[in-house]
Amino acid sequence: MNNEAQYIIKEQPFYQAQGDEVELYEAAYAARLPVMVKGPTGCGKSRFIEYMAWKLGKPLITVACNEDMTASDLVGRYLLDANGTRWLDGPLTVAARIGAICYLDEVVEARQDTTVVIHPLTDHRRTLPLDKKGELIEAHPDFQLVISYNPGYQSLMKDLKQSTKQRFTGFEFDYPSEATETSIVEKETGVDSALAAKLVKVGIAARNLKGHGLDEGISTRLLTYAATLIKGGIEPKAACRMALVRPITDDADIRVTLDHAIETIFA
Repeated sequence: MNNEAQYIIKEQPFYQAQGDEVELYEAAYAARLPVMVKGPTGCGKSRFIEYMAWKLGKPLITVACNEDMTASDLVGRYLLDANGTRWLDGPLTVAARIGAICYLDEVVEARQDTTVVIHPLTDHRRTLPLDKKGELIEAHPDFQLVISYNPGYQSLMKDLKQSTKQRFTGFEFDYPSEATETSIVEKETGVDSALAAKLVKVGIAARNLKGHGLDEGISTRLLTYAATLIKGGIEPKAACRMALVRPITDDADIRVTLDHAIETIFA
């Protein structure tokens, strides 16, 4: 028996809306439409889904997709134990049974044959066939499927098929405005607004290098890491190098450029 309570988010996650995405998601959930969330790494996609699950009071089951993920990892498999074999539901099956929001994070990392199993859940059928078990699950009325991915980072070989994309409604996320991101860093970590503003300026400087030596800019998540280190007593420039520069690039020239930006901003 799957315990729905274990998937309920009990404390409100901090999320600062950038537009009308909260109202739009509520409308999508009311109609139980599947949702696709696109945007760069660390811009708040997962936090948004957590916040919406909390706001709606619905259980949330999150799956971090990877290239080794199989369809069985999602739907379930037979396991051997002392009494023979028993069936173990996968996270997608659990969500469909109990009426949870199932969030497949970075879905394009999973093998393409894996994503095919979600198709019957994203149209009028709202079913999940368990071929190995010979069972057809009709999704709980509260079930919703949500996927996310980073279109700017994926290769053409890892893009979603049109047959999958056109089963979803979509949100396009990006890094927040400078003022909003400053407020997020301040509220998330407890640092003062002046320090938060300087960290955001470093983030903006890095994002301006995307496509010019950087695959990805500095995420809002990394900005909160730097702020946390500084609040813990680490010197700001050292914290920025550790949290904002070294994780995102091994290119010596890019590191020098970003280190120089940090020296200028924190002069």
